[in-house]
Amino acid sequence: MKAATICAFCALSSHASAAEWRDKVHSFALENFKHPAWGFSHCQRDYDLARELAREDHVVLDDDILFAASFLHDIAAFPKWSAPKVDHSDRGGEVTVSLLQEMDFPKEKLPAVRAAIETHMYYRKPMAPEALYLHDADALDWLGAIGIVRAFALIGPTKGSAETIAAAEDLSKKLHDVPPQVFSKAGKARLPAVIGETETFLQNLKSQTLVLKTL
Repeated sequence: MKAATICAFCALSSHASAAEWRDKVHSFALENFKHPAWGFSHCQRDYDLARELAREDHVVLDDDILFAASFLHDIAAFPKWSAPKVDHSDRGGEVTVSLLQEMDFPKEKLPAVRAAIETHMYYRKPMAPEALYLHDADALDWLGAIGIVRAFALIGPTKGSAETIAAAEDLSKKLHDVPPQVFSKAGKARLPAVIGETETFLQNLKSQTLVLKTL
């Protein structure tokens, strides 16, 4: 009875530890990632969608790895953690390892988190299941209604471009580049809908304005 009690206590302690680092990661992302295209809400969408895609494909993921990678994958897109001439995916993997160590994240899972972050962009090739489903969720978030919102959130007098044409061109490029880089069965099944939404929007925009005359 005593041994069983001790084992039960250990299990509870382990669960509490997991809850603690998850709370830290969640709070960190909520507090620091404020951006209309790759802020906290984008992290949450990637996490939720990755889980949905894996569930539809009947694939079991390590949720610790997926959670940490989803909420921290764009950390190096923010100036405080970025590095000159280093892809934010590579820099993000490096920064995240140090951050998670401070949060008492399971050390044995750190390499998998880093790998998932380093391959989350659509132009990278994921390997492990957690990396694959984060990658596909992130890719799909560039298309459809939410992709349109994200593209136009990146224009403005103090941003990359002050012109609407830049957002339209970016959407058109994503429409060409992203779909071939979605690899999971569930992810591919979602492509027709988001492609259709994006194409319809661009067609309507073209018919009502001159911003797409060069596309």
